[in-house]
Amino acid sequence: MKRIEKKALARRGIDGLAAYVPGKPVEEAIREYGLKEMIRLASNENPLGTSPKALEAMKQALDDAYLYPEGSSTELRRKVAATFGIEADMVIFGNGADNILLMIAQAFIDEDDEVIVGDPTFSVYETVTRIMGGRVVKVPLRDFTYDLSAIVRKITPQTKLIFVCNPNNPTGSLVTEKEVAQFMDQVPAHCVVVFDEAYAEFVQERNYPQTIRYIHHQKNVLMVRTLSKIFGLAGVRIGYALGPQKLINVLCKVAEPFPVNRVAQAGGLAALDDGEFVKRVLEVNEEGKHYLYEQFSQLGMSYVPSHTNFVFVHLGMDGKLAFQKLWEKGIVIRPGDIWNLPEFSRITIGTAEQNEKLVKALAMIKKENAS
Repeated sequence: MKRIEKKALARRGIDGLAAYVPGKPVEEAIREYGLKEMIRLASNENPLGTSPKALEAMKQALDDAYLYPEGSSTELRRKVAATFGIEADMVIFGNGADNILLMIAQAFIDEDDEVIVGDPTFSVYETVTRIMGGRVVKVPLRDFTYDLSAIVRKITPQTKLIFVCNPNNPTGSLVTEKEVAQFMDQVPAHCVVVFDEAYAEFVQERNYPQTIRYIHHQKNVLMVRTLSKIFGLAGVRIGYALGPQKLINVLCKVAEPFPVNRVAQAGGLAALDDGEFVKRVLEVNEEGKHYLYEQFSQLGMSYVPSHTNFVFVHLGMDGKLAFQKLWEKGIVIRPGDIWNLPEFSRITIGTAEQNEKLVKALAMIKKENAS
């Protein structure tokens, strides 16, 4: 009898790939430490909740939950397209920005293609690349910011995608219009540049790149955005990408049949019209950011100036220790060891009350750690 060679069941591309581990359930801390509440400052969720208009629209949409959703999110695509001055077929929606990133990987990465990312940056870029058998090329940040000049030097004939997280997660920094223009002039035609702009709505910097112009000019550019952050719809998962029709057509080939559920579509349409809510979120975020800057400085903790709804701060102590002690006090943050920066933490900007509780707890922990 012919011997059958035993093969691994899992794809080669995911060998050694760790599963994504979400933050510890807050209910666990509430039970363990007898807390009344948990202040969530780890996942960059909106501290003001969800757009009221979106909530009302989603409640009404529940009546039709037995019906399949409209598959291509036509009304959402039209609304976003009108905002950016492009055609609706240059927009695609997905089940959150993570789903869009996976679609991009599925659509463009062949085995052994190279994908360039910053380091540290959003971990999903590496995950989706390795799932598809691509090779990740990491380029260290410079002053906690994407080093576009260094990225250009890493481009080879095997480079397929370049992810630029702008503003960057976890550092909150951004690259400017001028830097991006110089970068794009040097990117060869065989590369697709993906600008992940999940936090774009929080940016106050006038020199923030208008990447939509590269799409207008039919460059190999995809711009990814989400309704999770400023619109407060993280729980229903809505993300989208803009790009030239030739690239969006490729993404459509790997899209799920019904990627955005009916309730999410209704909420998304209403949220995009809720300018009053967005204005309030920005006000709270800016006030909270500058309060935290001041308090971190008084505590002797340095930070990276942020263009987002979080601050990347050097705690001057073990981040895991700070995480555990804050956890016990009912506050959850994201320790920096996952980015190989063990004394840093990424801390979401909360409400004024939440920020004050955080600072008070950090001051107490620092005092305990010093004694």
